[in-house]
Amino acid sequence: MFQAPQPAGRADQTLSLNMKLLAQHELAGFGGLGEGMAMQLTSDGRRIMWLAHEGAPKNFSGVDVTDPRKPKLIVQTDLPHAKVRSNSLDVVGDIMAVAYQTQVVGLKPAGVDLFDISTPESPRLISHFDCSGPHSRGVHAVWFVDGKTIHMSAGSGDFVPTNPLDDQFYRILDVSNLSKPVEVGRWWYPGTRVGDSAPPPPRLPAPFDMGFRTHNTNVFPDQPDRAYVGYIDGGALVLDISDLSHIKVVSKWNHSPPFNGFTHTVLPLKERGLWIVSDECVLDNGADWPKLVWVVDARNEANPVPISTFPAPPVEAFAKRGGRFGAHNLHENLPGPGSFRSDTIIVGTFFNAGVRVYDTSNPFAVQEIAYYVPGAPKLSPAGAIQLNDVFVDENRIVYTVDRFTGGLYILEMNI
Repeated sequence: MFQAPQPAGRADQTLSLNMKLLAQHELAGFGGLGEGMAMQLTSDGRRIMWLAHEGAPKNFSGVDVTDPRKPKLIVQTDLPHAKVRSNSLDVVGDIMAVAYQTQVVGLKPAGVDLFDISTPESPRLISHFDCSGPHSRGVHAVWFVDGKTIHMSAGSGDFVPTNPLDDQFYRILDVSNLSKPVEVGRWWYPGTRVGDSAPPPPRLPAPFDMGFRTHNTNVFPDQPDRAYVGYIDGGALVLDISDLSHIKVVSKWNHSPPFNGFTHTVLPLKERGLWIVSDECVLDNGADWPKLVWVVDARNEANPVPISTFPAPPVEAFAKRGGRFGAHNLHENLPGPGSFRSDTIIVGTFFNAGVRVYDTSNPFAVQEIAYYVPGAPKLSPAGAIQLNDVFVDENRIVYTVDRFTGGLYILEMNI
């Protein structure tokens, strides 16, 4: 039975249930990592974990995890300047897409790079798709799983938001010709662009107003006519993208208000008629609690209904442990080789509450079955772990990353 640690002074303590640490890698002292994790299976039989950094000075790193107990850093690249970050990346075969977002509007690079990583030690730039502009910070997150299309949360040089917080919307790129990516579709929340016939949407009060903009834009190859979109304060959206010139809303579900916004991920469990919807905690010390993972009954696609939430880590133990506390990223059942896929087992990161594993067999009573909370990494400004993203391979090895200094943690599940 889980016994909660005392809230004060325990951030140095490692907590675990049915998970054990195989290895940790601090990435040559640049252990602050973002929301981009992707596994490459190379032609010579290696496994390379690609990691996007949280911010400058590093761009992305490649870690050889062929032996998950002995990870080896094989390449680490630099950003062009300190006011840009590469928060997100995805890999298909030997091609990697990397997102670039600037700290303020109007700067470059702000867009997507495509790299040839067939020789992982020497990534080669193929092309850049520019998303910069006077009202754009570029691209926050990319979804690239079919080798032909990038779905992304992006600004644009021709998009003028009604509110500066609404600067990133859903854009679709055709990258069939890797040297010449082209936009083939876009959609934004009605009322968030200057000139829209719809009025601007009502906003959450400060400090919870984080914008009506896209975060994750997930499209699965076995259902190419649907985009599952976390639209931050706009909630969970499902879009019909069968006609890219006329994208339509199929479903919309939003718990905010009364909750505090920031819908991050919409993960469909298609065969079960469910969505797993993750919030993102964005404020320290529990200021925006609760940030939860929701189970939504979507058997009637036009009328999604929430039926439960994942059992939350004890707020009295973690809210003041340091940094952020609450839901964030999920392992997203990626369709490519090397990825764990399950319609019942869900793995997610919860910042200072670590990485946690849930059994959703009974969607009305989800059970937590494993967790791992590393002790505070050295020199972390949060004073606690801040696990930011997670990837699970087909062997159930869990890879998770710290937002500030801890780097990469490699874990084994015993479930």
